[in-house]
Parts: sequence; C-alpha cells; structure tokens
Amino acid sequence: MKIVMIGQKGIPTLFGGVERHVEEVSCRLAKKKNYQVYVYTRDYYTPKKNKKYKKVNLIHLPTIKTKHLDAISHVFFATCHAMLKIKPDVIHFHGVGPAICLWIPKIFYPQAKVIFTFHCRDYFHKKWGRFAQLSLKIGEMIGCYFADEIISVSPELKEYVMNNYNKKSIYIPHGVSQNKYISAKSIKKWGLDKDNYILSVSRLIRHKGIHYLIEAYKDIRTDKKLVIVGPSFYTENYEKELKKLADNNPNIIFLGAQKGKILQELFNNAYIFVNPSEQEGLPFTVLEAAAFSQSILLSDIEIHKKILKDLPFFFQNKNVKDLKKNLEFLLKNPKLTQERNNKLKKYTRFYYNWNKTVEKTILKYI
Repeated sequence: MKIVMIGQKGIPTLFGGVERHVEEVSCRLAKKKNYQVYVYTRDYYTPKKNKKYKKVNLIHLPTIKTKHLDAISHVFFATCHAMLKIKPDVIHFHGVGPAICLWIPKIFYPQAKVIFTFHCRDYFHKKWGRFAQLSLKIGEMIGCYFADEIISVSPELKEYVMNNYNKKSIYIPHGVSQNKYISAKSIKKWGLDKDNYILSVSRLIRHKGIHYLIEAYKDIRTDKKLVIVGPSFYTENYEKELKKLADNNPNIIFLGAQKGKILQELFNNAYIFVNPSEQEGLPFTVLEAAAFSQSILLSDIEIHKKILKDLPFFFQNKNVKDLKKNLEFLLKNPKLTQERNNKLKKYTRFYYNWNKTVEKTILKYI
C-alpha cells in the first residue's frame, strides 16, 4: 500500500505538533510489511540531501516561502505530484489549511482513499488575518465534507465535527515516547540543573500565551529560572515583544528550537512545566512533559482539562494574577508536585500510545 502524507513541513521534527505526529506515524508505518510511505518536505525544514528517514521516502518540493503562501503552495504541488508521480492508495492530509486542496484528488484521482486529520482549529491563532482565517475555515469545511475518513486528535474536535458538520470522525490521539530518565548534562551550559527551572515549550505565537507566563514570573521571588523553548514562525515581532517584556532578565532564558536529547533533558529535569496557551488541538508538549514525569500547570481551557483529567494543576486562562498565584503555590510545595509526577507518567503512557495510534490509523486506510 502506498501512502502519502501532505501538510507537514517535513521530518525529522524540528518544531511543530503536526510534524511530530507525521514523523511518529509514518516511521512506524514504514516498518511494516507492504507499506510504502511518502512524506512531502520543504527545503528550509528538511535538508534536500535527505531522501529517506527511517524507511520513509522524503519528497522535496518547492514552496513560495511567505507567511500566507508557504503552506498552500507546497500542499498544492504535493497533491499534484502525488497524483501524477506516486499514484498512491491513500492520500492523507494533515490540518485544516492543507485540507483546502483535498477536493483535487477527490475529483481527479478518485481511486485513492482520502484521509483528513483534524489537528486544530487554526483560524483562532492570532497570527492570521481575516482572509487567512477564512481560508482556514474553508479548508476545514472541505476536509469535513469531502474526506473519505476524518480523524480527530481530541474528543473536543470529534464532538465539534459532529455538531457543526453532522459528520462522524474517529478519535485517534497523539502518542508519547517511552523514554527513560536523562540526567542534566548538556543543559548545564545554560546554567540549568535538576529542578532549578520552570519550563515552557511552544512556538512563539501569541495565542500560546507566553507573554502571560513572563509577566507572572517577573512578579515572583524565586531562584528558579524560566526557560522558554521554541522558535517564532512568521511571528518575529511577537518574539521581539517577548524579549522586550523579559527586559534582559538573566533568569529568563530563550533557547529557540531544541530537539532530540537536549529537549529530553529539558523535559526530564524541569521543576514544573507550564503551558499558558489560549487555544489548542491536542498539545504534544503537555503530553511529553507528563510522560517525562513532570508536574504540569495549565491554562484551564477545555482540552487541557480533558487530556489528563485532574492530574495537572490549572490556572484561569489569560489571568496573569491567577497564574502567578498558582506558580508561587507550587514553588512552595515541592512534595505536592512530586506526588503528581508518577501518576502523570503512568496515565500518559497508558492512554497515549503511538503503536495504538498507528493501528487505529491503518484501519481507516483499509
């Protein structure tokens, strides 16, 4: 069976939840007998010299690298290339933006099964203007109305698809990696060690709420550092705003995009992980932090309250004072945070399993 993945920037993952999802699923699929997996990549994300990654075929195509044309141009080229060159059995679109091209194979290549994975309602993201938001909404509609199968990565999105489009979708969540503990070694170059920092991992986009976290942290008396991991993505002005807000505080550290062992070290050794996001699909970083046995403080948005039940700690969304209050409480009560750690780890690794994700996805391909 030939399967193509369209919508991601590439693999292996540098940043991005969709990219991580595609990497984990495609690599596991490619290991199976009689599965040929093709992942389309963008040259600025995946080096052009890379033709394969863990048995996955990488196909490099051009893109118009601007904020509004980057994704849609690459998805259009990938869709045409898949139909004309690969001739796959399954065309799998990831995200509401890429789904705007989903109608093309439905009309011009009907022999393929077309899958749409609904990762997030991206039009809520504050980096997009009205036209982009409309385009993303249209992509969502095309994906929900015309895909042969719809996969929702959260129960919230599954319910949304049924309520708004009267369409059934299957809930297939992300998984987490079963990593062992990694002690602090490489991260010591930044002055970081076990339990001496608060961690947040996120792209620097306004709806992720990092400005709330910086504001709250600045009003707290603590010797623990605040470590912010993640790059901007067509949001350089917001990144500048965050660094200005940090006001050259040596204890607020921006590390940009991190991956592999260093990222695992950062997750493993944080005192607490914070995700102050205003809106999410199914946040990878939250699941990863939980899988690494870390206490978690989350904004009280609906998806945060569902994915790990009552095991995380919560603060009122967009409320800097409440975020500060909860951070101070958790910094003063290390025993309480430690009690949650193992429970979070066990729960996450049981309910969010990549192998289960792949097996459920295969059933939609057949």
